[in-house]
This record gives sequence, C-alpha cells and structure tokens, in this order.
Amino acid sequence: MASTIPAPARKKGSVLAPTTIQSLSHDTLCVLFSYLDILDLVRCSAVCNSWSSIIKRSKLLQSLYLKQMRRSGRDVASRSSDSLEESMSAYLEELALERHRRALVNGCVVIDQWKGHSAGVNQCRMKMGMILTGVGDKVIRLWSSESLKCVEEYPVPDAVRLLDVDFDETKVVGLFGTQLSIWRRNGKRSIFPSKEGTFSKGSCMRYFDPDAVVGCEDGTARVFDMYSRQCSRIIKMHPEAVSCLSLGDDQLIISGSSLGRITVSGLSLDEKIATLKPTDSTGISSLCFNPESSLVFCGTTAGYASCWDLRKMRQLWKRRVSPNVVYSMHHLRNDTSVLVVGGIDGILRVLDQDSGEVVSRYVMDNAAVPSSFEYAHGVGERRPGKRIPKDTQIDGVSRNARPPITCLAVGREKVVTTHNSRHIRLWKFKCRRD
Repeated sequence: MASTIPAPARKKGSVLAPTTIQSLSHDTLCVLFSYLDILDLVRCSAVCNSWSSIIKRSKLLQSLYLKQMRRSGRDVASRSSDSLEESMSAYLEELALERHRRALVNGCVVIDQWKGHSAGVNQCRMKMGMILTGVGDKVIRLWSSESLKCVEEYPVPDAVRLLDVDFDETKVVGLFGTQLSIWRRNGKRSIFPSKEGTFSKGSCMRYFDPDAVVGCEDGTARVFDMYSRQCSRIIKMHPEAVSCLSLGDDQLIISGSSLGRITVSGLSLDEKIATLKPTDSTGISSLCFNPESSLVFCGTTAGYASCWDLRKMRQLWKRRVSPNVVYSMHHLRNDTSVLVVGGIDGILRVLDQDSGEVVSRYVMDNAAVPSSFEYAHGVGERRPGKRIPKDTQIDGVSRNARPPITCLAVGREKVVTTHNSRHIRLWKFKCRRD
C-alpha cells in the first residue's frame, strides 16, 4: 500500500543533497546486494567494513551458497558452522578461478595505458591489488590496480641500474648489480643497503620473506637473510650464468641458465639437488613454478615454452609459442588451468597449463577510437583489446599494436605488462554474457 505520509515541504530555492551510496539504509543495501551473484557479493564484502558487516549479518553469502549446493544435489546445511564456512570458502575459490580462466580464454578485454615513468620501464609485479613497476628512471613505483594511483615511491640509488624488483605486504626489494636494497612499505628509507662486492654481479632476484635469492653471473644462487643482513648460503646452480629464478612455498629454488639448463635446489641446502635436461641448449629466459601442481614452466630465447613435472622429474610438453624470445610468463596463484606468456613479438598469449596449447592471443586494438580516463596523476588512454584468430599470421598484425612485452604479472582477471617504454598497460578481462 502506498504511504499516506506527506513529503516534507521544500523551501523555495533550496537544493536537495544528492543521494550517495553512504546515505542508503541497511535494508536498502540488503535489497541491492540480493540481486548480485555470489562472486560479486564477495567483492562487495571487500569494499569496506560497513558493507562486509551488512553482508555477514544478513547471511546473504551463506544463503546463496546453500541454494547452489541444493541445486547440485549436495546437502551441506547439516554441517557445523566451521565446516560450512570452510566448504563455502573452498567453493568460492573454485568459482573465482573458473571465472578467471573463462575471462582470459573467451572473455573480452579493455586495456588501460598510462605514463608510469619518465623513461623506459621493463619490470612489473602484481600482488594483493597492487602493481610494482621499475627500471628506466631513478624511482620504483607502487600503484593501486583499481585506481591507478601511485601510493608509494622508492628512490633508486645514484649511479646504479635496477635489474630486478619484488615486494610483499611490508617490504620492497631491489637488485642493483652487486647490491641489494630494501625499503619498508610505509617509508622511503632503505633498511638494508648491501655493501659493494658482497656478491658477484647479479642478473635476477626473487624474494620470499625472510629470504631474497639472487641469481649471479658466476652460476651461483646467493641467499640473503633480510633480518640478519647477511648472505646465509651460496648454492652452485650452473657452470654458466643464472638467467632467471622462481621460488616455491616449500623452500624450493628453481633456476634457469643462459645455456638452457634448469636446476632445482632448496633454501636450506648448499648445492643443487636435481637438474632437468632440456633437449637443446637454448637459453632459459623466463621461469614460473606452480606449487599447486608441482609444475615448472619455462620460456626460452628461441620462443619455446615447456613444462616439467617435479614429482616425476620429466618434461610433459614443449611448444613453439613465439617466433623469438619469451621474456615473461606468469599465472594466478593457485590456478592450475592457464598460463600467460609474453615476449619480443608483443602478443599476449594464454596457454593451457596441461597441454601447452595456445588458447587465446591478444593485442591492443589500435584501430578503435581511444577514450581517455583520469587517474590521480594525469590522463590515461583506454582501448579495447583484440583477439587474434588462430589462423592469423603474426606478421599481418601491426607492430604498433604489439610492442615487445618485457615483463608481465597476472592478477585475478587482470594482466599488467611493461614494454620498455614510459607506459604501463593493465589488461582487464571480463567474462562474456552467455
């Protein structure tokens, strides 16, 4: 029944304040949230404490989960609250990974491009909704992947060149030739400036608290403890230079060499424990380890990607995925379905982790009229991405649409890329509506 209470009179000339999301009542928000699917509801619960509290108290997530279980013929309502929470968490993670896979394989993509540095940038990392970029000018920058706001800057020491960079919740770590530097996330002061000559020239670095592992040109991997500020061990990995590294959660170190060798060791050991034997001597240019499946993926200077099973110590597949160097490869943490690779030809490729098949190829659509967007530090450019059909020859795709991908990092339904230019690209994927 319509309300009979008259609306309060408004004074002549007065202006009503605009309705904002903050002004909506608890009941109104509950009604709005009830129209969302389960994954969008999870995203809303992460927006702020207020929304999280409303969604939790209204038990909307639990209600949607129980409906899904009943539709699939599974009865979980009789479980304890802790067991129900655990099974719901696993279900949501499974749903999120499946949506991520479908978005990258069959979805549509929009690319945000912005000027991130004053000189060429060719390193990037993406974790916890943050993007770290560096190399080229004298600063490392940390960006929000949502707003593209630069939230922190870290000055690079004078007269040195940044070779590699990594970060976690509290620290940013940079490799500069024969030096390691560490900054706290909430400040610009370096808390661990390594002394010159601590190790022979480094070529790559990975950080997994409390250790930073540096791959060196003398074939060693040197492990530095961030708290004692000392090199805790030196592991001889290769007769030739270490070209790339990957770390596992269980203290594994996987390294590739300039002559195509792949070796495995442990952080607590002083020597390698296994050597994988590729069929050729092509240099290893990129490595990626998936602890969920114990698979190691590597890219080579000749454009090949291959996969090794560490449990069986054998190669599962090898494919030519690029006409030349594969500079970078990465996958979403816990995802065992797809792998994203990029290299000198500038094509962003999505591979099936099980078979190595290239399931999607993307470039920026330079023929589309760009739109501009404002972010905290200026104006960026937004263009749609374009899927390249399987039968399309790469030479027929304009080089302007595919600058070399020097580095990439994968987030949930996102990929960030650098191209040795001043600009950074964020590829945002979205599942198509059925």
